[in-house]
Amino acid sequence: MSRTNLVLRTLAAACSAAIIWLPSNLAADPAKPPTKPPTVSFAEDILPLLNWRCSSCHKPGGKGYEESGLDLTSYAGVMKGTKFGPMVVPGDPQTSNLMLLLDWAGHISPQIRMPHEKTKLSVCDRDAIRTWIREGAKNN
Repeated sequence: MSRTNLVLRTLAAACSAAIIWLPSNLAADPAKPPTKPPTVSFAEDILPLLNWRCSSCHKPGGKGYEESGLDLTSYAGVMKGTKFGPMVVPGDPQTSNLMLLLDWAGHISPQIRMPHEKTKLSVCDRDAIRTWIREGAKNN
């Protein structure tokens, strides 16, 4: 037997043994679709971003809060929205007003672009918020 054949047979035997001894808890249940845990946490990813970039205006007593009623210092405030309506539609970032203001409002009017008179949020920051909304805008 050549050395190549010996190596191939050894690898084949090792792979077969691994498949045979695969723990049953690793086998996929075809009746239950796999669930994926959220990739973005409100407490760890979104709230610090909002506190850093938005809450200087959108907190009780701030200019943005006084004009719109939007409080971005807590989950309850974000989900309450403004006196004009909700800012977040869980599961749907495309119709969430928060994303419209962060992504597109500057193209319509610099007066409604968020954040006002500051650098636009980075693509990464906006994508994190978008992902959080897509994942259900959970208080996690």
